[in-house]
Amino acid sequence: MSNTLNSNDILGVANLARLAIDDAKSESYAKDIGKILSMMDILSDVNTDDVKPLTNVHDGVQVLRPDVVDLNGLAVNREQNQAIAPAVQDGLYLVPQVIE
Repeated sequence: MSNTLNSNDILGVANLARLAIDDAKSESYAKDIGKILSMMDILSDVNTDDVKPLTNVHDGVQVLRPDVVDLNGLAVNREQNQAIAPAVQDGLYLVPQVIE
């Protein structure tokens, strides 16, 4: 499939899409698209017999990890951290306004 693509094919598609492509670029595009199609040919050799087709992206479920703080044995000392911060108020770090 990828070996049959040439500059005439690119110019024909460009004409249908109303794109202005010169002959020099059509050769380059034919080579690049040919490489992409060659990669797609490799994918067609992948065994997908046991893979169910996905009909809707919302059918898939993302398994999430539990939302648990894990400090790997490190203790967080808020007072020590905020002592070196440029601006702190009521236990929160103050940052410069970036949106007016």
